[in-house]
Amino acid sequence: MRTAWIALSAVALWGCAPRAEMPAPAPAPAAQDEARLCQVGAAVLFWSQEERLRNFPAMEKIFPGNTVRAGGKVRPLPDGAPLPLAEAEVDAFMKAQSVAGLIVLQDGKVRLERYALGYSREGRWTSFSVAKSVTSTLVGAAIRDGYIKSLDEPVTKYIPDLAGAGYDGVTIKQLLTMTSGVKWNEDYTDPNSDVARMFAEAVPAGQDPTVAYMRKLPRVEQPGAKFVYKTGETNLIGVLVRRATGRKLADYLSEKVWRRYGMERDAFWMTDQSGAEVSGCCLSVSLRDYARIGQLTLDGGKGIVPEGWFADATRTHATFPGGGYGYQWWTLPGGFYAAQGIFGQVILVDPATRLVMVASSAWPKATDTDMRNARLAFALKVLDAAKK
Repeated sequence: MRTAWIALSAVALWGCAPRAEMPAPAPAPAAQDEARLCQVGAAVLFWSQEERLRNFPAMEKIFPGNTVRAGGKVRPLPDGAPLPLAEAEVDAFMKAQSVAGLIVLQDGKVRLERYALGYSREGRWTSFSVAKSVTSTLVGAAIRDGYIKSLDEPVTKYIPDLAGAGYDGVTIKQLLTMTSGVKWNEDYTDPNSDVARMFAEAVPAGQDPTVAYMRKLPRVEQPGAKFVYKTGETNLIGVLVRRATGRKLADYLSEKVWRRYGMERDAFWMTDQSGAEVSGCCLSVSLRDYARIGQLTLDGGKGIVPEGWFADATRTHATFPGGGYGYQWWTLPGGFYAAQGIFGQVILVDPATRLVMVASSAWPKATDTDMRNARLAFALKVLDAAKK
């Protein structure tokens, strides 16, 4: 499951690979943004712990992005009975995992809420790949609104520039479940991998950089046959939603989720060098609003997504050794599902107990098996305590 927690390549995400073959762009705001992205984005995976603690709650001060506006009506999160967990045990978990924010909801009530490392209820923290699960929710919203007719439609209906390439015959559902059958190399240590080269090549005028690269990739499996984690395909989902709706992702998310469900604070969505939201990454959201995202899935999303959307999105559609994948949600043994991002970001949901646990963290490594297992062990203690 190594790629499950490696949410991005700074090179691929922000287009910072060497571009010796490309002419220098004329000075412009977009070019200035790209320069900032290259200078800072390429270092994200290698920030010191001090830099992570300083920057994870302040990404909007470093990168360009769009605001996801909240509305005036906030969905309340009333206090519930405190979880019967020893305070020392919670403190030890947060310290060991460099957790800045931890919240547990059960039946929509707050049973545990803690902050550390200078973070607070008024702050925001970056999501990394937790954003993928949010992007998939916008697909559901677009279906409900009639912009997208069905998950069984071909991707090329909405992104016709992919026609005649490896994505011929691939459905939206297969894109969501990363089972397109299109060849992809997600090895972040290989400079020749797709994830490293994705934005390193010249883009023909008028073409979307994601689409321009993805249309070059060959088909190696039958669509639907095999799960292969592809950051590029999540970016394609963002392209698809933007084209189907004619809206910026931040604006559509504001209308369909942030305002309608009652999020408490504005969110920030980082944009790439073309000015489009990075649909597979990099929302900055408050701790309580992350919890509301989890609660939204339990509540069913009435008026936001079609009936039954979240039940379908969070069940296993594709499997691999050790786990499963839904519509940009990870499915875990025991009936849990999760949105996950590197450096310890997680929204874990247990439908059986109607429990949501969110951790916003700054792990010392992007991925760490021991820390992931320790977090799961703590989550199981939380679940056990919630049943008492």
